[in-house]
Amino acid sequence: MMAGKGDLLPVSAFPVDGTWPVGTAKWEKRNLALEIPVWDPKICIQCNQCALVCPHAAIRAKAYEPEALASQPSTFKSTPYKGNEYKGKLFTIQVAPEDCTGCNLCVNVCPAKDRTNPKHKAIDMHPQAPLRDAERDNYDFFLGLPEMKRADIVRLDHKGSQFLEPLFEYSGACNGCGETPYLKLLTQLFGDRLLIANATGCSSIYGGNLPTTPYTTNRDGRGPAWANSLFEDNAEFGLGFRLALDAHLAAARTLVERMAPQIGDNLVKELLGADQSSEAGIVTQRERVAALQGKLAGLASAESRRLQTLADYLVKKSVWLVGGDGWAYDIGYGGLDHVLAGRWDINVLVLDTEVYSNTGGQQSKATPLGASAKFAAAGKPVGKKDLGLLANMYGHVYVARVAFGAKMLQTTQAFLEAEAYPGPSLIIAYSHCIAHGYDMAQGAAQQKLAVDSGVWPLYRFDPQRLVKGEPPLHLDYGPPKAKVADYMRNESRFRMIERADPARFKHFLEESQAAAQRRYAVYQQLAGITVPVIETEDEGSPGTKG
Repeated sequence: MMAGKGDLLPVSAFPVDGTWPVGTAKWEKRNLALEIPVWDPKICIQCNQCALVCPHAAIRAKAYEPEALASQPSTFKSTPYKGNEYKGKLFTIQVAPEDCTGCNLCVNVCPAKDRTNPKHKAIDMHPQAPLRDAERDNYDFFLGLPEMKRADIVRLDHKGSQFLEPLFEYSGACNGCGETPYLKLLTQLFGDRLLIANATGCSSIYGGNLPTTPYTTNRDGRGPAWANSLFEDNAEFGLGFRLALDAHLAAARTLVERMAPQIGDNLVKELLGADQSSEAGIVTQRERVAALQGKLAGLASAESRRLQTLADYLVKKSVWLVGGDGWAYDIGYGGLDHVLAGRWDINVLVLDTEVYSNTGGQQSKATPLGASAKFAAAGKPVGKKDLGLLANMYGHVYVARVAFGAKMLQTTQAFLEAEAYPGPSLIIAYSHCIAHGYDMAQGAAQQKLAVDSGVWPLYRFDPQRLVKGEPPLHLDYGPPKAKVADYMRNESRFRMIERADPARFKHFLEESQAAAQRRYAVYQQLAGITVPVIETEDEGSPGTKG
């Protein structure tokens, strides 16, 4: 298929169950970049920000034992790890030269500069061609270095997460894409037990592209299970994942209890009472499941064979509904609302580009006031739908708005909190896009300006704070300190209105500034509200009573 000869394949060459081989994007080697990032270990502060923002997983970070370098290439770079958490290890930032798209996002977020030459950062762009062969060998060697064990990550924050292997890599998304860093982070945090229901849109095109698929597996063969459904029913589709998992888990637990005499009371107790709230707990549960499978292999009953097929469901799975604003705010909102209105343990990631990016740039209800789009050529006359606030009003839904370019730590915290929350969770992620009309190399800076101006609020709404007597809404941004006009004038989707109708554009600027200030005032009041906890006999919201 990559050679353009797919028509020669017979039907018998394709899998009958609709599954498809994963991890094939690594064979594409598109060599798009004229320039690639080059790492300078002497001035690097080892923050891992370049790895986190890389849209194509073409920059990786590893910390490893010195003896792993016994057969290193002559041009391979390493330096002692600076922090105490991995003292004695070596550290490397490595670029995949043939997978990098040269978007410059990594260079622009790098905070480490040479004091003698401020223009030189810890990572700079250099011509690709002279570096390609050597860096290809270096990257191949880098991939062979041991991956850090998930349970050994001391702090699972924006830095520590980048020591985890991304299971979403080398996608065909646009250079500098603002969506894919969130998906990559999602697979780093939960990818070895992740199920994704992906709504049609950009994320389903670069996510389910054939024959080169970016979702992949780790060395144990574990990785995300991914499937695509349409705009109008993806939430219901993903809810089916959750219901099926719950049914399989219930059946497995019943069989384990029933077969306790053959399995052993201690193993049964540990399997059914396992704490899987941490990576260490999940690793231990997998070991128990392996022990269970060993016992079942020696049994010949129908129940043992059935339990063999269900045993893996005893390990916690993470279900995520993924899609853009066209799905979540518009066409699929009814289904999304249905999922959020329930008590199911299900997570939602909305990659919000504020426009139908994949289908031609039509306005959505996420399109902001004054932005030009199809069906809003003169600028959208009404403001953006507040999907997060609507979900907050249910009271039992975890909700976060994030922007990795503004606060990477808050973004990672939101993902971890959402996944840990025992009920529906919603993350709305600011995703810069070529449809916004500016150089994607400035995507992270524009995200920060969106937050600083109050255009994009950052917060986390956690119902579990109620039982502590705390307000469930926590603001992660302060009063607007930048002008909304500075944000809007950076993007052609707003500027084109100024060229066509200066008076209308001025009106949009004034209204958008006032809206940002009103929004912060309302959120600030909500963030100060505590709700009395009233004991009742029903279950109430997840993790609470009342």
